[in-house]
Amino acid sequence: MMAGKPGAGSIDEYIAGFPPATARMLQDLRTLIRSTAPGATETIRYGIPTFDLERTHLVHFAGYRAHIGLYPAPSGIAAFRDELEPYKPAKGSVRFPLDRPLPTDLIRRIVAFRVAEVTRAS
Repeated sequence: MMAGKPGAGSIDEYIAGFPPATARMLQDLRTLIRSTAPGATETIRYGIPTFDLERTHLVHFAGYRAHIGLYPAPSGIAAFRDELEPYKPAKGSVRFPLDRPLPTDLIRRIVAFRVAEVTRAS
């Protein structure tokens, strides 16, 4: 499965299109982001689940065949580069393998960093 699932009008629809184990991880990630950024709104942008805060994309996430992608902007990756190394980060993304638990504490800190960054900029 690829991230750009055509026709998903909501995050619920997007997640429902994945096998059960992947869908559970995507839902867990969604719940974690929601709890860390309660003021953010959910939408689908670029064909993937997106959380927006103050009219700014806070973070995106997506499901794939072997991993879950998290897209917290280049600044979110740069701020946690060392801790993200085991997950092979790129400029604005990181891949969490489906065969390992999500690093929830690290994800929570990345999302909190993005919330602080976005609210400071407004």
